[in-house]
Order: sequence, then C-alpha cells, then structure tokens
Amino acid sequence: MQRACFLMHLKPERIDDYLRVHEEIWPEMLDALRDTGWTNFSLHLHKETGLVVGYVETPDYERATSEMAKKEVNSRWQTTMAEFFQAGRPDEGVDLLEEYFHLQ
Repeated sequence: MQRACFLMHLKPERIDDYLRVHEEIWPEMLDALRDTGWTNFSLHLHKETGLVVGYVETPDYERATSEMAKKEVNSRWQTTMAEFFQAGRPDEGVDLLEEYFHLQ
C-alpha cells in the first residue's frame, strides 16, 4: 500500500466557505474516490494560512489520480472547488511530498 501526502493552498478569505462545502460531500464523489482506490483519505487544514495537507493510502497513487481524472464527477468537483484555491483547480495545484520515514 502506498501512502501519499500532498499540499494545497486555499485563498485565506475563502477558508470558511471551503469548509462548509465539505460538510456534505457529494455521495457520487465519495463513490468515485473509493472506486479508484483511495482509502484512508483525510484532509487537514492550517486555518491561519489556508494550507491544506492531504493524506491517502492507495495501491498506486499515480493510477488512483489518473483514474479519478477520468471521472465526470471529479471534473465537476474540481471546477466547483477551484474558486477556493490559489492555484485554481485543486487537482492541478497539488504539491506531492516525498515520504522519507515511517514508523509502524
């Protein structure tokens, strides 16, 4: 199982709006994530700066993101989320982090 961690950057003035959207994530978006191999997925926020840290476990991160990119619901979600992020669509502004230590 591959563990992937990534960063995204919210517009500071849109943080509360972004959090409200996540109170009810579209069921079809959740299904698409599961169907493409996203498990143990979480998002963490540094509210003062708008830094979002994402974590996901998946058999193959490249494959999981590639398969999500093909989903129509993902395209709609990313377009909807773009207004909250500094880089536009969050799937285009992801900074993938390198794992260098893991304690089991």
